[in-house]
Amino acid sequence: MQVYAEQNDTLDAVIFRHIGTSNGLLEETLILNPNLANQPVLEIGTAVVLPKKQQQTIKKDSLKLWD
Repeated sequence: MQVYAEQNDTLDAVIFRHIGTSNGLLEETLILNPNLANQPVLEIGTAVVLPKKQQQTIKKDSLKLWD
C-alpha cells in the first residue's frame, strides 16, 4: 500500500496512522523505502510504501471473578 506523508510527519507516525501500530513495522517499512532512512521528518507528499498488515492472534490470559 502506498501512502503520502503529511506536514511534519515522521515515518513511524505515517505507519501508525495507516496501520494502527508501528510495533515491528518500522524496520519492514525501511526495507521497502531505503531512501527514507536519513529523513527524520518527511517532506509533505513523500510517497511511503507500507508493508501488509500482519494479522496476529494474541492470546491473553484472563481471570474469572465469578464461575
